[in-house]
Amino acid sequence: MNQLTLTLMKVAFLAVLWLFVIAAVGVIRADLWGSKAAAKALRSSKPAQPARQPKAAAPRSRRSEPTKLVITQGARAGTTLDLAGTEIVMGRGGNDVTLPLGDDYSSGRHARLFSQNGQWFVEDLGSTNGTFLGRAKVSRPEPVPVGVPIRIGKTVIELRK
Repeated sequence: MNQLTLTLMKVAFLAVLWLFVIAAVGVIRADLWGSKAAAKALRSSKPAQPARQPKAAAPRSRRSEPTKLVITQGARAGTTLDLAGTEIVMGRGGNDVTLPLGDDYSSGRHARLFSQNGQWFVEDLGSTNGTFLGRAKVSRPEPVPVGVPIRIGKTVIELRK
């Protein structure tokens, strides 16, 4: 190989290496301080309309609605939180997290749980490892039935009556 080809290969390798470093720093920054999607969701005063909501929902009785959130697995297993119809933001920690999970596999602001028209929904806030409802990955606000596990990292959460 001539000297020019060798120099061009070195420059291309360094460019690819720097692109990788910049991407890694971006992921770490989003994990620590939240992504643009999480900031946009926080600024939005109106919760996102879930896609699977029926047009005319039958009125629900108060007995069928969950009353508490229970952490069944993870670092804070056994923790119970009363549901008062307020939004619950879950994550590794920070000032704006309602329920700190103490889980290394969760993002700073990982997911939120909110009530709308008597139904609870879970929404992923642009986390790195994702949020799972049952075995399905949450990509938009999804309704949460009572007793169905929500998995965030190694933490498992359930709504109970």
